[in-house]
Amino acid sequence: MSQGRKRFAILSGWRQRLSLVVVIGLVVVTLASAMAVIVSSHLTREQYARLQQLEREQNQLQTEWGQLLLEESAWSSPARIERLAIERLEMRLPDVNEVEVIRP
Repeated sequence: MSQGRKRFAILSGWRQRLSLVVVIGLVVVTLASAMAVIVSSHLTREQYARLQQLEREQNQLQTEWGQLLLEESAWSSPARIERLAIERLEMRLPDVNEVEVIRP
């Protein structure tokens, strides 16, 4: 075999090996990219489910807060406080004769 043919055979074999390495590398990179897409999609779905759960909890808490405000309003109404003052504490408005005006 001549020197030129040997050199061509060596270069040809080297190119084939290089091409094989490049193809294997591209396959590995493609698989890694596909796995990254799968993981990213899974994490996105998990986070979206968590967001929906938190929104439901927020709505429940908002409803409860509204009910507590209504209850507070009912318990602190002036008519109720006046009624309790009369019934439980036996308080009453003073007569005109019982009122004393203090002047500086």
